[in-house]
Amino acid sequence: MPGLGPVRLQALLDALGSAPAILHAPDQAWRAAGLPPSVIAGRHSTDQARVAAAIAWLEADPRHHLITWDDPNYPPLLKELHDAPPVLFAIGDVSLLAQPQLAIVGSRHPTTGGRKHARAFSQHLSRCGMIITSGLAQGVDAEAHIGALRAGSPTIAVMGTGPDIVYPRAHRQLAADIVDRGGLLLSEYLPGTGPHRDNFPRRNRIISGLSLGTLVVEASVKSGSLITARLASEQGREVFAIPGSIHNPLARGCHRLIRDGAKLVETADDILEELSHKLHGYLVESEAPGRTAGSEAPETAPACDPEYAALLAHLGYDPLHIDELVESSGLTPEAVSSMLLMLELDGQVESLPDGRYVRILKHLAE
Repeated sequence: MPGLGPVRLQALLDALGSAPAILHAPDQAWRAAGLPPSVIAGRHSTDQARVAAAIAWLEADPRHHLITWDDPNYPPLLKELHDAPPVLFAIGDVSLLAQPQLAIVGSRHPTTGGRKHARAFSQHLSRCGMIITSGLAQGVDAEAHIGALRAGSPTIAVMGTGPDIVYPRAHRQLAADIVDRGGLLLSEYLPGTGPHRDNFPRRNRIISGLSLGTLVVEASVKSGSLITARLASEQGREVFAIPGSIHNPLARGCHRLIRDGAKLVETADDILEELSHKLHGYLVESEAPGRTAGSEAPETAPACDPEYAALLAHLGYDPLHIDELVESSGLTPEAVSSMLLMLELDGQVESLPDGRYVRILKHLAE
């Protein structure tokens, strides 16, 4: 109904007690609850076709759910928000909403290292018993979902569309995999709602509101993921950020968050340690504690070769142009170019658009 958002609906619930009472209350009761005339007039012109379509969607598949404010499956952390959505549409396992969640968000166009970090952190945290929640967007969101699935764990995708419309369209298979592997697609929007621009910032409050904390992997200073982090902070939840090179524009948003009080994390275990008092009884042993995101791991070829190791030592973790590497290493341009290609294929370095290269922490890239 136009103009009837979460805050106004909550005012009606406070005044009238229940959804049926709201539906059957006279206009005068709505006015007494503080609703403006435009909203009251709109209650008499509800789009019955959309309501019928939503009902048909719910009845079409037993995995389709409508979760109301008073439903026992309504997520308790989300219910704490002053603007919590009055209803949620879901596809999949709604019992996940009661489990401890961590939101992982970041750039839609991350670096190779950022993608690997998102996936690695997600895998490890999932194996330890946390549910990874994100927004099904391209980039970091997708890598977070994929990391959880590769760990054999469910994941929750909060959508800025109706639950039946996947955006971006390229993620339709990912959305199907999330449901098929025991996860959940969640939306506050009616089935059939398309990807309207204003929906996605509103969606962010649900991502952070469901979660004990929000991890920002990579973000520019104008990234929408900083909105999610701000909302998490306003909601009283933890905010975590992975630092990066001062030369990487996608690290600047994370650095700003850290400067403003977000917790700097280098390993997934940093997050588990920070949240341990809220996770009692939920955490499980990692399947491979020696290979977690942020634990030391042996280098693999070609980096074990002395010449490759020497080139990596010259490169370091700040970007360098290939000409600088040629000069500092004493190798020919052809040799350096070939070795950098091999190291990039092995996940040891990343090439930047301006012709520079930067070293990647191998244990974080796995």
